Amino acid sequence: MSDAERRQLGIFCFFEEVPDPRVQRTRFHSLMDILVIALLTMICVGEGWEDMAEFGLAKKDWLKTFLQLPHGIPCPDTFRRVLSAVDPVAFNACFVAWVQALSEGTSGKLVAIDGKTVRHSFNRATGKKALHVVSAWVADNRLTLGQIVTEEKSNEITAIPKLLELLDIRGSTITVDAMGCQKEIAKKIIDQEADYIMGLKGNQGTARKEVEAFFTDARANDFHDVEHSFHETVDGSEHGRLEVRRVWASQKLEWFEDLPKWKGLRSVILIESERTVGIETSTEQRYYWSSHVLDARAFAAMIRGHWSIENQLHWCLDVGFAEDQSRIRTDHGPENVTLLRKIAMNLAKNERTHKRGIQAKRKLAAWNDAYLLKLLQAGLPEIQAK
Repeated sequence: MSDAERRQLGIFCFFEEVPDPRVQRTRFHSLMDILVIALLTMICVGEGWEDMAEFGLAKKDWLKTFLQLPHGIPCPDTFRRVLSAVDPVAFNACFVAWVQALSEGTSGKLVAIDGKTVRHSFNRATGKKALHVVSAWVADNRLTLGQIVTEEKSNEITAIPKLLELLDIRGSTITVDAMGCQKEIAKKIIDQEADYIMGLKGNQGTARKEVEAFFTDARANDFHDVEHSFHETVDGSEHGRLEVRRVWASQKLEWFEDLPKWKGLRSVILIESERTVGIETSTEQRYYWSSHVLDARAFAAMIRGHWSIENQLHWCLDVGFAEDQSRIRTDHGPENVTLLRKIAMNLAKNERTHKRGIQAKRKLAAWNDAYLLKLLQAGLPEIQAK
């Protein structure tokens, strides 16, 4: 396969930009070959260095139709050394550039940001803690936009601004949970010409209490002289579960003394969930604020959209890719392999001719070389034309 034909595989344009960490004399195998075989292993239900080498040997004749493989298939130790040495920051930056084109930009879209701990990525021998990966997720396209890795959940506060710096978020709506509800994060989102919706919990102390008091007083007085919007949905099931969601939104904020400190803040939102299972009923109230001026129905849809990052990204990584069971722990290996899983997921989600879920697509790719090649081609013309 010529270089021009190889570029018709959309992912190759991304991998070509990944810096090779090795000196020239140690480049026995091409970095492109190593990355592509590692990625295909992830797609085809493999995991770990040994699987990568065995997959390569099993598919060697087919791989030679589009990879160079000047010295055959790399051994497990080569996969370990190279993928543990690739600069994860540079790798992620190349990934972000590729996905921003794949998702056709983020303007007008919901971008959810949330963290997940890769539970078995710790290394007791070196004192390395388990990785906590903060990801940006485009809810509309169901694609991972980028990631930043930390070693503590509390570090999300510093990780989120770094992740935002990598992304072109103009015109999008950024959603974060209470951990990310910080003045500097709100300012950064507005400065990057986007909007935000932020969860409010006890970590905001006085601010959360003031919003709660505002809605408590307003409801007690039936929102007399308080301009607002309201939306209610009722969901039932044949198993006797009933859930009523009520949403109130208001742009009346002159009561909030710290308003000037929160750049762009224009709305407060209350969501009340009333769940009945059998004869027992429970009620939960959650508070948010936003730079948007929208009605309660629109806010309800966006806030529910935020949780797709849990249901469609984190759950899929745990159940579909068994991420929490991975024993890869050396140097940058865990971070880079985590990114390879997300590349595999993005390719599977972006391939739309097969209508079943990701697990079915991965099985078909493992059984059918033609379909596996189609997954590699799941890129945009703008990328392929580079």
